[in-house]
Formats: sequence, C-alpha cells, structure tokens
Amino acid sequence: MLLFIGLGLHSEDNLTLEGFKLSKEADKIYLDTYTSYMPGLSIERLEKLLGKKITPLKRKNLESDDIYKIIEEAKRKLVVLLVPGDPFIATTHIQIRLEAERRGVKTRVIHSASIYSAIPGEIGLSSYKFGRSVTITFPYENYISETPYDVIKGNKARGLHTLLLLDINIEKEKFLTIRDAVEILMAIEERRRENVVNEKTLVVGVARLGSPDATIKADFMKNIINYDFGGPPYTMIIPGKLHFMEAEALVILAKAPCIILNSTEH
Repeated sequence: MLLFIGLGLHSEDNLTLEGFKLSKEADKIYLDTYTSYMPGLSIERLEKLLGKKITPLKRKNLESDDIYKIIEEAKRKLVVLLVPGDPFIATTHIQIRLEAERRGVKTRVIHSASIYSAIPGEIGLSSYKFGRSVTITFPYENYISETPYDVIKGNKARGLHTLLLLDINIEKEKFLTIRDAVEILMAIEERRRENVVNEKTLVVGVARLGSPDATIKADFMKNIINYDFGGPPYTMIIPGKLHFMEAEALVILAKAPCIILNSTEH
C-alpha cells in the first residue's frame, strides 16, 4: 500500500496521531521536500520520533521515473509518502496516486492542515467567499506572468477573496516575498491600467502560518510593501467585498486599518 500522509504547516509536531501511528508501521518512508516548505521541520527529529530512516525526495525524484520504483516498492511493502500541508494540494501527488492505482497499488490518504484550510480562520474571512487561488511566480528573464492579475480581476468582479501563493524554490533556497509580490502586481497594473490593484488596495500578508511566531498583517499596498514579515514561507490575500464581521476580524486579528469598517456589507 502507498500512504500519503500530510505533515501540516510548520513542523513534525503537526503530524496527526493517525499519521504518526501509520508512519511507525511503515516499511519505507519518503518525504517530499520539493512542493512546499515547513520552516520548523527537522528530518533528524522526525526520524527519531518515528524510529525509522526517512528518504528525502527532490523535484527530480517526484517528476521522473523514480516514482515508478516507489510504486513498485509499494506492491510488496507499506510505503509512506510524507507531504507538507495536505497531500493533494499539489497536483504532483494526485498524479502519483492515480499511477499507483492504475498499477494495482492500493492508496490511502491521511489529511492534515493546509494553507487553504488554515487561512480563513486565522484572518477571519469566510471560507465560502474565496474564489480561484493562484501562484505569483518568480519573474523569468524579462517575463512576468500576468495570470495572478487576471485571477484577482475575476474574483473582485464577483466580490470574492483571492488567495495568492508566493513562489518558492527549495533547492535554491529562494522565496518570493510579500514585497516582491506587491511590486509584481503593481508593475502589471502599470502596464495594463485596468485598476485591478492600486496603492489603496487592501492586502493581507501572512508569514510562517502555523508556527509559534507566525506574522499576519493587513494594510494597504502602499504600506504593506514596507512591513517586515520575517522569514518564509509567505502568502497573500486580496480581500473582495467584506462583510462587516470580516472587516472587524481583519482589524482585530490582522491589525488592518480601522477605516475599512466604513465600507462593508451588512
């Protein structure tokens, strides 16, 4: 069997009790170190906790023929793939699961917290009012993807919130910051001039969600760009039309400017 077990958001301490028990029973444990970043995770501590050796997997392992070897191994053994967050937020893992099932390998999922499930409660925005999410990627040479701009535009037209994931490159230890993301959006606005974002656009910046030192701050773009969020990983939210309770939550939980209370739905 091939088990996909979510690790949660911050460290090995976020592993669920069920995930812990099944991992201890496993014949082989792999760890995805490519699709996301957990600032408090220690492979050494996790190995000691589980009493087993853990094999890290990089991008070249997860997107190559190496995965077929893992699937074949799961035909004879209980194999665990530990995944940051919830296992199937990244499309990489659903492809692996489908291939395993096609090859006659039973699979099972042990879920955990993800940025998608944690964000609404942390900042007080209604989960059912989030529209399509999107990743703001690193610029490539002179090319900047304008997809995030289009997604924000579409969500705003429907009064919906936009969750913006900020690009990471674990192997190069590169993390797109909230400042970087705002500058990218403003550069696209300067070129497109469709008034999707401007200096007075409300932004919620989040860093290291799930950790003891998580940082959450809501402010207008002109101010948020200079806020010190500390270390990665980072996430941004562009709120849509705010219910008065959502606005109050942003003021209390994310220290948003009180002026946002003046333009809300009741």
